[in-house]
Amino acid sequence: MKTLTLALSGIAAAAALLGCASSTTQQSLDAEFAVMMQHSFHDQGIAKMDRLDQDLGQAACSSATPPPDAVARRIEAEAMATVQWPAGGQYLGDWKAGEKLAQSGRGMTWTDESTDTKGNGGQCYNCHQLDKKEISFGTIGPSLLHYGKLRGVTDVTAPSAAPIVQYTWIKLWNSKAVVACSNMPRFGHNKLLSETQLRDLMALLLDPKSPVNQ
Repeated sequence: MKTLTLALSGIAAAAALLGCASSTTQQSLDAEFAVMMQHSFHDQGIAKMDRLDQDLGQAACSSATPPPDAVARRIEAEAMATVQWPAGGQYLGDWKAGEKLAQSGRGMTWTDESTDTKGNGGQCYNCHQLDKKEISFGTIGPSLLHYGKLRGVTDVTAPSAAPIVQYTWIKLWNSKAVVACSNMPRFGHNKLLSETQLRDLMALLLDPKSPVNQ
């Protein structure tokens, strides 16, 4: 029994040491990775090194484990504070222009001449189904087919009255305000799309005449 006790004690001690070593190794690996990233990229065209900088949400959600609830709530609150509402309370634009944006994945590459959002796309089909006639779409995000129809949007003349309209605007502007570790691009917050372009995407999702809602 004494021999067994000594053996178990030795195993416990070794496990404790291994745990410390693993922690140290992880920290050193993180540091090495950060250095590697800094040396692997360089400014080129409009793509600058600041694209490697992470805010709280990006850093917390890059971890192998989800952030604690308190951190997730903080990420969402900070993201919500960045949301800018559309001028004049006008949420919807032209759904036809929105469909073109949804189909386009262009923009923000180092070969683009400027960071102006005019040539950028929404790349929505990379992650979502929007039109039942579309045969190629991603599945990272949920299907958005009948998005407005299923949520009872029938009157687009005064859209600000509907909570779903404001929710959709928030989701497009800064998705982390809704889900801390959302994979969705933060179109407004990161200046990927202009306010006019966001209105057009809103119309694509909510206008009863849009192919999304047919």
